[in-house]
Amino acid sequence: MRKAIPKLLPCILILATLASAAAPKPSPTVWKAGAARVDLTPDDPVWMGGYAGRKKPSEGFAQRIYAKALAIEDAAGQPFVFVTLDLVSIPRRLRDDVAKRIEAAHGVPSGSLLFNASHTHAAPELRLAAERTPYAMPPPMWQRLLKFRGEVEEKLVAVIGQALAARAPASLAYGHARAGFAMNRRLPQPGGGHANRPYPDGPVDHDVPVLRVADAAGKVTALLFGYACHNTTVGSYRLSGDYAGYAQHFLEKDYPGAVALFVQGAGGDQNPYPRQTMQPGYADEDLASLHGRSLATAVEAALVTPLRELSGPLRAGYSLLGLKYTYLSATELGEGVKSAKADVKARAEMQQKRQVAGELPKAYPNPIQVVRIGDDFILAAIGQEVVVDYALRLKQELKSIPAVWIAGYSNDVAGYLGSRRVLNEGGYEGGGANIMVGHPGPYAPSVEDDVVAEVHRLVKQLGR
Repeated sequence: MRKAIPKLLPCILILATLASAAAPKPSPTVWKAGAARVDLTPDDPVWMGGYAGRKKPSEGFAQRIYAKALAIEDAAGQPFVFVTLDLVSIPRRLRDDVAKRIEAAHGVPSGSLLFNASHTHAAPELRLAAERTPYAMPPPMWQRLLKFRGEVEEKLVAVIGQALAARAPASLAYGHARAGFAMNRRLPQPGGGHANRPYPDGPVDHDVPVLRVADAAGKVTALLFGYACHNTTVGSYRLSGDYAGYAQHFLEKDYPGAVALFVQGAGGDQNPYPRQTMQPGYADEDLASLHGRSLATAVEAALVTPLRELSGPLRAGYSLLGLKYTYLSATELGEGVKSAKADVKARAEMQQKRQVAGELPKAYPNPIQVVRIGDDFILAAIGQEVVVDYALRLKQELKSIPAVWIAGYSNDVAGYLGSRRVLNEGGYEGGGANIMVGHPGPYAPSVEDDVVAEVHRLVKQLGR
């Protein structure tokens, strides 16, 4: 018999007190801000993303999933829009299609739109075959994917427009706290290599950054918050936002009328623990709800600390950085061609043909984006499944800036972005996963320095 989640009445009373204490006092409203949400939940079965072992479509939902937008504008009229999605990815082609339509309709440039996927592994697949989806879907599911993708594009255009239209006088403030359920998942093995298991001594980033938006009367209207951890608590065939979906739900319940938006951090090598029935007596969704409550509580704890009021100006920079590859050797390709696994054999044969024809790409164009608010706040958003080393290094190197927020899974999710350490160690996040979805090899160990240098370049370009 499944255990019931313990009664939380004392905790609820404490959280209600925290929420009341966190209500901001009215402050100078040098900003305009507006937020909106749109439901992305399909009512029919769809192929789900996240786990390559999927063999059938979805079976209903445990939570509804959303896209949300937060539009802000500084005193000079400079806009920026954060777009968060309860999806496993945001393909760059889709991001760019939406950005073109928003610029044409609202005059907001592409570089002033940040798209971040929560990377929940319990949401519909969104990538086309050309965008490195690893799935062999039945034809009807491919057709449903195309339809769903079109639905998502229309809803993103609509929700961004709604957030822009909702802009009203507001104040912005930053704070942060900590949540502890993320753990490194690359456990070193005695014979070499790494297993996907809890590694309590591995690097982590437990920071929970929070951007609070309040109206002219001091009422919280939006909460943008982040955490660096895979959304992999849930392993079923029911659609769900996983822990991030529950955290957003709890915050919107605790702050009626507010829109809560989750930003995935550099969580490429981090998992939530316990997960997927690892806790006897608990179902996946119970664990996701518990982790979500933990994260929401951290956000509310951040809101009762002295927050840093942000006054602007707002500046944004966006670039595509070529991530260099380390190509597979002729020996490695030869071994792949001889593989008994049909997918491995097919990939190796394709790469051999491309190599002979001189068609292997030299680099992958990866989005790097920085939004800077005055001298106090920077959010650096990096494409791909970024491992935690990037966040730890950039926060250290940018420590002269009071508030530094590092996001992964932004503007494009086409594979893993390993650090020099992870690439040298190899394994799933070190190149194995990227080869599985069609990259010609792991990224070169130099990509960490290249990405960090590009973030520094954009920070410097945006000035003080």
